Amino acid sequence: MFAELTPEFLATPEGAEAQAILRACVHCGFCLATCPTYQLLGDELDSPRGRIYLMKGMFEGQPVSGLTQHHLDRCLTCRACETTCPSGVQYGKLVDIGRHYLEQRQPRTTQDHFKRTALKTVLTTPWLFKPLLAAGRLVRSLLPEPLRNKVPVRQSAGLRPVSQHSRRMLLLEGCVQPDLAPNINAATARVLDRLGITLLSVPKAGCCGALAHHLSDESAARMAMKRNIDAWWPHVTQGVEAIVMTASGCGAQVKDYGYQLRHDPLYAERAKQISALTRDLSEVLLKELEGTPEERRLSLQSLGLRTATSAARIAFHAPCTLQHGQKLKGVVEQLLTAAGAQLTPVPDAHLCCGSAGTYSLLQPELSKRLQVNKLKALTSGHPELILTANIGCLTHLAAGSSTPVRHWVEWLDTCLAPQGM
Repeated sequence: MFAELTPEFLATPEGAEAQAILRACVHCGFCLATCPTYQLLGDELDSPRGRIYLMKGMFEGQPVSGLTQHHLDRCLTCRACETTCPSGVQYGKLVDIGRHYLEQRQPRTTQDHFKRTALKTVLTTPWLFKPLLAAGRLVRSLLPEPLRNKVPVRQSAGLRPVSQHSRRMLLLEGCVQPDLAPNINAATARVLDRLGITLLSVPKAGCCGALAHHLSDESAARMAMKRNIDAWWPHVTQGVEAIVMTASGCGAQVKDYGYQLRHDPLYAERAKQISALTRDLSEVLLKELEGTPEERRLSLQSLGLRTATSAARIAFHAPCTLQHGQKLKGVVEQLLTAAGAQLTPVPDAHLCCGSAGTYSLLQPELSKRLQVNKLKALTSGHPELILTANIGCLTHLAAGSSTPVRHWVEWLDTCLAPQGM
């Protein structure tokens, strides 16, 4: 696609990158078939190709308006279009550039600005989020159903291992996950303990920065990235094997630190190393249990797999940040199959569930429609349980599902006999 960007924008690193991405697009339209919002609305401007045209015009100096903002806001940043694009267009990077560019030129309404600021503040600040969640749980039964469904009931987590192994990995606890679903990280620690791996949490590491980044607050996002790098770095120099992510959204973000901070003279090299060390939990376990499917099953049995209790009909929802962002399609499924799960078919598994970070709060109508469609697909094979790999997807799907929804590592942990038996 030919693009004649303004000289001022083209002279910036972002402008040069935007031009390269735009030129890779041949406007073939393959992306329309996999774009969730285009599938719902049928509007070209709510497709990757249409949004690319809007951003191209903006970068070329055409006037921006609320229309451009409206359609870019509707994008889920699911990156399904990248998976299907034959030209390799890096749409996710382009829409990040476009949103940041637009944010500086198109003021938001006071209400919109307040809502986005509140979300960035509350969801990434545990000492604010925790009491607000507790208050919501106290009055949960009195809330209207749509709001009540967004307040999950309190869960308990099992004990974390106290044993210390020579092999060590870091764990990002996450912003909301410790309060919404505390058993996820506890189950992860228990499973890795069986493999002789100690999982370390670093208190000073906090939000991964994804939420601020996707709300175009690059300053806050980079502050979060640098804080985490500083917190993890002493452990990196002491030889930890990996930085483990149990939320695929966080994993996609931290794996991108090297790119996001590539122009920072103080952090570029460290960020690159942090990204190289980052692993989704499924990557860690697949490597530890490498081999044929049968060999993986035998390895799990040696860890205490109870095959009689693990067999279950399960639908797996692969979050967009796992299959499109991290390109780890099929990895969790291999682990679940090895543990004895009978995976039920999920039509249109590439489509987003509608969670997408804060999307379900900022675009509730579209998000709800996507949720309904995704749950229909997930339950079409009559599963006993729905498993996923991201806390946002988990809470979003659970809010509308009569079938239990859990993180896949929680299920795997329950399939393993308690140690000492």
